[in-house]
Amino acid sequence: MTDLLVVCLCAEWCGVCRDYRSRFAEVQQRLQADHPQARFLWIDVEDEADLLDPLDVENFPTLLLAVGAEPRFLGPLTPQAETLERLLRTTLAGSPALADPELVALVARIRAAKAA
Repeated sequence: MTDLLVVCLCAEWCGVCRDYRSRFAEVQQRLQADHPQARFLWIDVEDEADLLDPLDVENFPTLLLAVGAEPRFLGPLTPQAETLERLLRTTLAGSPALADPELVALVARIRAAKAA
């Protein structure tokens, strides 16, 4: 089973993020029907600044994807459900890992802090 982590990095003050939250939840519901082990997290960059440090998110929404301990994507994306679903399918199909040690450490911190 694929241990997929999907993290949306947003801010409460961001209107685009507030609008995107329901679409993010819709994609979560659809994807978890086939991949119940996938974890979806919504992290406010201001509330969780210590957890995310030294990452500085400048564009919203920004998405972090990881499979196991390996980050696979970090970047802004257009706030559309179809874009997120396409990116998740690509990740699940085996997109390459990002070799940045800071991103690997970030994934580990998020998994540890948000363990269910």
